[in-house]
Amino acid sequence: DDLKPLMETVVSPLFGAYSALTTARRKRGSLELELPEKEVKLAPDGSVERISEAPRYDSHKLIEEFMIAANVAAATALEAKQAACVYRVHDQPDPAKLEGLREFLAGLGLKLSRSRQLNASNLNHILAKAADGDNQHLVSILVLRAQARAEYTPQNIGHFGLGLKRYAHFTSPIRRYADLLVHRALIAALGLGEGGLPDGGAAAFPEICSHISQTERRAVAAERDAKDRYIAAYLAERVGADFAARISGVARFGLFIELDESGADGLIPARSLSAARPRHDPRRHTLSVGATHFTIGERVVVRLAEANALTGGMIFDLLEVNGKTWRQPRQSNKPRPRGRAAKQDKRGKRSKRK
Repeated sequence: DDLKPLMETVVSPLFGAYSALTTARRKRGSLELELPEKEVKLAPDGSVERISEAPRYDSHKLIEEFMIAANVAAATALEAKQAACVYRVHDQPDPAKLEGLREFLAGLGLKLSRSRQLNASNLNHILAKAADGDNQHLVSILVLRAQARAEYTPQNIGHFGLGLKRYAHFTSPIRRYADLLVHRALIAALGLGEGGLPDGGAAAFPEICSHISQTERRAVAAERDAKDRYIAAYLAERVGADFAARISGVARFGLFIELDESGADGLIPARSLSAARPRHDPRRHTLSVGATHFTIGERVVVRLAEANALTGGMIFDLLEVNGKTWRQPRQSNKPRPRGRAAKQDKRGKRSKRK
């Protein structure tokens, strides 16, 4: 009841502004990727209580839109003063990755534009077509993996994912150095008093931007590794249990899978799929074992074989693929010819082909 007055005077106007910002985002063609994040909930004793998908409410989206608006305003203000700025840039997707994505989507009956001026709207069109279908998760993952990596630089090239011509990080100066540099640049450019960027301070921006881009990548990797270790410790007591999952990646050494229950990641080693070496096609994102072609997005049932809390690694055995029981292909009992017999056998095969 105490908050009711705030609904009309504060909350409703905020959501009105949020609605306007969301409309503007859609018009300019911001990439609409919605992939869930894992959330690890710890018990008071430090053990893992549960692992779940992080909730995403309208209030979260509202705050994000206002933060984006503030970041754009900071970059715009510095440009208006012809002052140096630390930009947060996101380049267009790498052409080679884009071509691989285009080929794979064609196999799903989805056509990605070949326009030289590809923008996020083209990718949103593909995501919308795949929405609510069996390939929605698969297409979202592949679109994400085709993206360039965002980074910091004093040279502005825009932000592809957000569809913005200029963008900087401004809203978190207590935890990101890039934001602190932007604050200092604004103080100096707008004459706001002490604490501004010193004369000549912008000369160090290229080196600083390179360094903080690298440290950001290390921080992201450290967070991912920490989550993996917590999850492996949490599931270690369930070795031997079966889980529903989907294939999230393929490599020559096996299949990466993501559990439905927790979003936890693990590996099905190639050696457990076949005694012979499987065939990996990185362009089509497939791993072939006999006549079976595993690809990203397929539904599987797996059994947890190993969970290592020290490394964060989890190994699984494959039980079912797309609702069908998996059986490892039988190896031929016919011994392989050796030496002179092998040469004669090869000659015989060549003569038959002729």
